[in-house]
Amino acid sequence: MNQITIAPSMLCADFARLGEQTRQVEEAGADWLHFDIMDGWFVEHITFGPLVIDALRGQTDLHCNAHLMVGNPASHIQSFARAGADSVLIQREVVSQPAQLLSRIRDLGLMAGLVFNPATPLAGLESIADKLDIVLIMTVEPGTAGQKFMPAVLPKVRQARQLLDEVNPEARIMVDGGVDDQTTPELVAAGAEILVCGSYLFQHPDGLAAAIQSLRDAAGSTE
Repeated sequence: MNQITIAPSMLCADFARLGEQTRQVEEAGADWLHFDIMDGWFVEHITFGPLVIDALRGQTDLHCNAHLMVGNPASHIQSFARAGADSVLIQREVVSQPAQLLSRIRDLGLMAGLVFNPATPLAGLESIADKLDIVLIMTVEPGTAGQKFMPAVLPKVRQARQLLDEVNPEARIMVDGGVDDQTTPELVAAGAEILVCGSYLFQHPDGLAAAIQSLRDAAGSTE
């Protein structure tokens, strides 16, 4: 099993204490920071912009992952690159020809990712797999934190891993939605390597460090 990456979703952090919570997440043993960028069009809510990532870059050396839940990702990629994002992910549902945008993200020196909502098929993934560093499979509907994991998406996680293994085995599978110590073993067994986790981490009664360790323990139980 490859090393599991834990990426706390900053959507679930206390927005009034983002700098402090960023430092706490890093001290607790997280690997990445995950930012859900919502524009109020692709999903209902509006969240972070590049200025937030730019401000937090001075608080952490962790990898910053920007998931663009926006209607026109092409107009935002450069801004997030300048802000200090290390990877940018775009939604498959809003781009008819993702290859060009993925190449553009990589040309900026960032990791490039493509996101599939639960109902979005993986059709055509193999044709652009060589341009991908990350495939994010949403295991809840995007837009709201705290939703329950959708086990019906597990076959898609397995399918994505199988497709990538044939064309680009270095690409990593990320999952987001309902990730906790109970769902982690089956997600990792299906091929997930990067776990985005929000509510479970920030609301854990024993704190962030215990929550992160419980995910690592759960992932290790699949070995």
